[in-house]
Amino acid sequence: MSSEAAPVVRREPLAWLALLLAALASLYGWWAIGRPVALPDAPTSRIACVSYAPFRLAGESPLDASAFVSAERVDQDLRALSQRFDCVRTYSQGQGLSAVPRIARRYGMKVLLGIWLGQDPKANDEQIRLGIATARAYPDVVRAVIVGNEVLLRGELSSAQLAADLARVREAVPEPVTYADVWEFWLRHPELAASVDYLTIHILPYWEDRPVPPERAVQHVAAVYAKVSAAFPGRRVMIGETGWPSAGRPRQAASASVVDEARYLRDFLRYAEKTGLPYNVIEAFDQPWKRAQEGTVGGYWGIFDAQARPKFAMTGPVVEMTRWWLGWLAAALGGVIFALAGTWRRRRHGWRERLARGLAGVASGGAIAWQFRQMWFACRNPWEWTISLAACVLAVFTALRLARWIAGRLAGAPRPGGAGGWRTPWLFALAYYGLLLVFDGRYRDFPLGLFALPCVGHALAGWLSRASERVRPALEQRFLAACLPLLGVVVVVQEAGLDPTAWSWLVLNLLFAWPVWRAWRAGVRLQAQQAQAAQ
Repeated sequence: MSSEAAPVVRREPLAWLALLLAALASLYGWWAIGRPVALPDAPTSRIACVSYAPFRLAGESPLDASAFVSAERVDQDLRALSQRFDCVRTYSQGQGLSAVPRIARRYGMKVLLGIWLGQDPKANDEQIRLGIATARAYPDVVRAVIVGNEVLLRGELSSAQLAADLARVREAVPEPVTYADVWEFWLRHPELAASVDYLTIHILPYWEDRPVPPERAVQHVAAVYAKVSAAFPGRRVMIGETGWPSAGRPRQAASASVVDEARYLRDFLRYAEKTGLPYNVIEAFDQPWKRAQEGTVGGYWGIFDAQARPKFAMTGPVVEMTRWWLGWLAAALGGVIFALAGTWRRRRHGWRERLARGLAGVASGGAIAWQFRQMWFACRNPWEWTISLAACVLAVFTALRLARWIAGRLAGAPRPGGAGGWRTPWLFALAYYGLLLVFDGRYRDFPLGLFALPCVGHALAGWLSRASERVRPALEQRFLAACLPLLGVVVVVQEAGLDPTAWSWLVLNLLFAWPVWRAWRAGVRLQAQQAQAAQ
C-alpha cells in the first residue's frame, strides 16, 4: 500500500460512521416531532377573549385598501368561535368589520372594538368616525373601544396626538375607552393613563428583547403584570395581547412550535383563572399576510389555522406533526434513488458503494424533506416557491454528485479528480445568507435542511481526499471560507448562545470551510516543497 493511500484507509471508518450518523439523525428528527408530548391540561377549553381578523385566506390582507370580507364570512367565523370564546377583539373599522358587533350579538358574544390609527390623518378621522358610529349602534355588545394599537411602538403618532384622539372618542361613546401597546411603552408614556378608562398592555414573551422560553413564559407575564400594576396604582390593567407562535424561527431559547403554543396557552389559562385578571389572547386564526411583515412566525399565532381547524386540544398530549412518517418516506426514497444512481454505467457494483450512496440518500432525503416542511410554512407566493424549489433541486444534485464520489472512494473504486460539487456557488450562497442573518436576521428562518446537503457532503469529500487531489482553492474560495465561521459565530452571539439552531448553523459553516482550509494548507505546503526542491 502506498504512503498516499494509507491515510485514506485510516479515515474510512470515520467516514462510514459519519454517513451512518447523518442517516440516523435524519430519521430521528422526523420521529421526534411525531411523538406525543405530555402537557398539563388547561382548566377549561373556553377562553375569555380572542383577537379576530378575518383575513386568513390566501391573498387576503387588511393592508389592501380594496379588501372586503363579506358578512357571511364573518358569520361563519363567529359562529365557530362562539363555541370556544366569549368575546372577540377587532383592530380596525371598514373592510367588512363593521358587521362584527351585529353578528356577535347573534351568538351571545361581546366585542372589544378596535379603531386603527396610523400616520395618515384622513384615514384616522375615518376610522374614528366609523368606530364611534358602531359603538353607539351596539352599546349592549361593545364592551370597550380600543383607540390605536401599538402606535407608539411604530412611532406613527406622538403621545399628545394619541391623547387628543382618545379624548375625542371618550366624549362620543358610552363604553370605556382604552389604548393598547406593548407594556414597556406604557411605562415610557405614563401621561397617557389620564386619557383612558383603563390600560391595555401587550405581553408577548416570544417577542421580548430578551425572549423568554415557553416553560418560563407565564412567570414572566405575571412579573410584568405586577410591575405595570404597581406603576399605575389604583388603575385597572388588562392584558390585550398574549400568545405564542406555532411555527417560525426560534429566538434564543424561545422556540416556535405547536407544542410550545399549547404549553403556553394551557399554562396561561391556569394563571388567568387563578388570578381573575382580564385578558385577550392573540389570535383566533393564523394570518398568512403577516409573514410579509414579521417573517414566517408572523403568520402562525392562531389557535386555529388558516382553514379554521384547531391546532391542538386543551387537554391530553400534543403532537407537533401527526404525519411525521412522510419524512421517513422521503428518506427512504432518497436512499433508493442515491443507491441506484449511476448503476447503468457499470456492469458490476460493490455492495459497499451502494450502501454508502444509500446512507447518503437517506440523510439527504430526510434533510430536504425537513427543508420542504419549512418552505410549507414560509413561502408566500409562486416566486418564493420557485426559488426555494430550485435551490432544493440544486442541493440534491450536489449531494448526489458528492455521494457518488465518496461512495467510490469508500468502495475502493475512486473516481478520477476531485469531488466537485459546485463548491464556489455554495460557498457564496452560504456566506450571503449568513450576512442576511447577521444584519437582518430578526425575521429570517435558518435553512438547515437545504445547506446540510452541500456542507456535510463537501466535509466528507474533503476528509477522504488525497493530498494530490487537493487543488489550491481560488482566492474567492479562501475569502469566503474565512468569512463563514466568523458569520456563524456572530449569529450564535446574537442568539446569546441559547439557540440550538444557531449552533447547528455554525457547525454547517465550519464543515464547509474546513475542506477549503485543508486544501489551502496542502497547496501552501506543496508550493513550499516545490520551492525547496528547486533550490
